[in-house]
Amino acid sequence: MLDQLESNYDCSNADDDLPKLMQELEEWKSKTGNDASKETIDTIHRLENQIHFIRNKCGIR
Repeated sequence: MLDQLESNYDCSNADDDLPKLMQELEEWKSKTGNDASKETIDTIHRLENQIHFIRNKCGIR
């Protein structure tokens, strides 16, 4: 997970960052069940938000 994403994010990093974030998201989702902790759910949401932010900022679909 990236520590901090800001409006000045450098889209040249997206090719490297997006695959890492997506892989990390899949790993978190695969080890969660119906009894996921609040911390786990928050981590999944943060990863989804980071992916969404990069895609929107950099015009990636």
